[in-house]
Amino acid sequence: MAEPFKNEFNKEMLFQMGEHFKRVSPTFDAKGFTAKASAGLESLELKERSTHIANILADFLPDDFEVAAKILIDSLAPSEPYDPKLGITGWSTWPMNQYVSTHGKNDFETSMRIFKALTPHFSSEFDIRHFLIDDEKRTLEVLKSWLHDPNHHVRRLVSEGTRPRLPWGIKLQSFVSDPSPILPLLEALKDDDEEYVRRSVANSLNDIAKDNPDIVANIAKDWLAGANKDRTKLVKHACRTLIKQGHKKTLTALGYGEPQVILEKFEIKNTQVNFGSALEFDMVLKSDNNIGQDLIIDYAIHHMKANGETTPKVFKWKIATLKSGANITASKKHPMKKITTRKYYNGLHKVEIIINGVSYGIQKFELFGA
Repeated sequence: MAEPFKNEFNKEMLFQMGEHFKRVSPTFDAKGFTAKASAGLESLELKERSTHIANILADFLPDDFEVAAKILIDSLAPSEPYDPKLGITGWSTWPMNQYVSTHGKNDFETSMRIFKALTPHFSSEFDIRHFLIDDEKRTLEVLKSWLHDPNHHVRRLVSEGTRPRLPWGIKLQSFVSDPSPILPLLEALKDDDEEYVRRSVANSLNDIAKDNPDIVANIAKDWLAGANKDRTKLVKHACRTLIKQGHKKTLTALGYGEPQVILEKFEIKNTQVNFGSALEFDMVLKSDNNIGQDLIIDYAIHHMKANGETTPKVFKWKIATLKSGANITASKKHPMKKITTRKYYNGLHKVEIIINGVSYGIQKFELFGA
């Protein structure tokens, strides 16, 4: 079984951090830092461990933020791929990022310089957000200046750090309400040479789609005009939530129009499902037009809730091209088993076939033993 991520923060890591700080600043109390930062670490979870280390780091770095900045930057491992024997890299730099977001608010330019140095080692996407909240205009200007930086980690920070709903990160409510300030940044990065950066652009657009779906649908239409395979892949990934939701404008932009099909068969093989087994169903879909058509075929499970009502969850099934007069036959086994993100309840459930965002039939089944 894999080690929990929180165990990356351990006494050995703290010892190595302390030694690298002392290497570049001989007066740094490496022994004291390791002892104090290690105390109580075992009882803390992942983010709490990083925050704890950041707070202790503040006790041992000089009060002069500019001097502290030099220690942080000089302690980093030089040249990618980074060797932890030569300097700090990886998870160790997360608390360093947190130190900057907490103690660097009064020295904006130095803080930006540290983030730029840290982000290739462990993304500064969580902590630069504090500066976007406090000084949006100035921080966006810095990020704009990084759009063509030779380091792809720095370029990715531009898109990832400004994501409105970054997982684990502080929600940027300003961009949730109005994403227009970050759209030029995403536009500039959409054809970046690195997929790592392009995927971040897609994830940012997916965030935006949750609150401003029409904006993303319009972007998808514009970006797909003359798009190469890389940009097409980016757009499809960016629209994944809207595709699941059957957002008409998005599906049209992606080339999935109103389906001209007949659902000739939709059958549940086991209308009574024991929890821990699988719901089994199949379908036959027939073309109802004289030209080929591209189809996104999904299904939704309408799960029973504690109050007796049901709520749908859409799952991907097939992407297909249906030729004129042709059929598509498909079968599915959907596991009904324990997962951490859902509580199951016994009772009546439903399964629904959705084609290009349009419902094509619902069947009922009962779940037992949950």
